[in-house]
Amino acid sequence: QVHLVESGGGVVQPGGSLRLSCAASGSIFRIDVMGWYRQAPGKQRELVATITSGGAPNYADSSVKGRFTISRVNAKNTVYLQMNSLKPEDTADYSCNARVATYSNPKYPADYWGQGTQVTVSS
Repeated sequence: QVHLVESGGGVVQPGGSLRLSCAASGSIFRIDVMGWYRQAPGKQRELVATITSGGAPNYADSSVKGRFTISRVNAKNTVYLQMNSLKPEDTADYSCNARVATYSNPKYPADYWGQGTQVTVSS
């Protein structure tokens, strides 16, 4: 099996920064795209950003462009989300996602999710 564990959430004032991490572990043959999603109270989960295995980022939410940076270290099976200039509207539960091919099923990758980490932006 594969497990994703996020860390780095917390409470920060507007304008502050946080860095989220998500580490994948388990029977990992290959990790393809990795991404960050968020879900604010009363809202649907939305895609924030993704990054390919080659390191190409894509920011799905225009409101985070220029403020958030997604990156990954393949040797550590870890994806990061550096969040700067945080705003109250960034408050949400942030989850990471990874498309993983396992040793038991290397030809058919599947999506795995972390448990989420809460980010609260408040003065």
